Amino acid sequence: MKSITIDGSQRESVGKKSTKALRNAGQVPCVLYGGEAKPVHFTAPELAFSKLVYTPNAHTVVIKLDNGDSFNAVMQDIQFHPVTDRILHIDFYEIYENKTITMEIPVKTIGSSKGVMNGGNLRMPYRKLRVKAIPSKLPDFIEIDITPLKIGDKVLIEELKNNDYDLIHPNNTVVCQVRRSRLAIVDEPEDDDEELEEGEEGETEAGDVPATETDDVAAVKE
Repeated sequence: MKSITIDGSQRESVGKKSTKALRNAGQVPCVLYGGEAKPVHFTAPELAFSKLVYTPNAHTVVIKLDNGDSFNAVMQDIQFHPVTDRILHIDFYEIYENKTITMEIPVKTIGSSKGVMNGGNLRMPYRKLRVKAIPSKLPDFIEIDITPLKIGDKVLIEELKNNDYDLIHPNNTVVCQVRRSRLAIVDEPEDDDEELEEGEEGETEAGDVPATETDDVAAVKE
């Protein structure tokens, strides 16, 4: 998984007044949890988080402080201003190479679904999946080839199992599926056969009408 480096400064004071002053100066107050010692409070420029926050991709983080300390971490929580959407606060969690962590990893589809080309709709209830693994085994994304999916087909969690990581979802969870729409073209042979049979029956019934009329004419002549 790709990593982003954040250069920050350790905070000496964590009071409300100093926090407000930091935000006014374009700094984001942050806290790093999960270490052996107490939580680490630090700040970094708001622009330093753009590649971490404003992206659909998942990243680990290297936090480098001005006192020489360095930590490997993942973003755990983030708070935005309700009006301006500016970043107010970020929580990080320290990670270790020999300890598993859980992250939300984006789902990426490749290929062109047969069902979608026939007018079906691709539905993806999950754009991200919770994955548990050691940091070096975390994938950048979970790839799904939707090429063979016909109308009515779906992909379940159990089909995405991998030896490098665990997916923290029930096996029968639907990750994506192709659903029928009003304009969809039937792309299954068995459905075509059924429509053909219905057509043949209709022709037979239509052919019975002249026979009935002939019988009536014969009855009148008698």
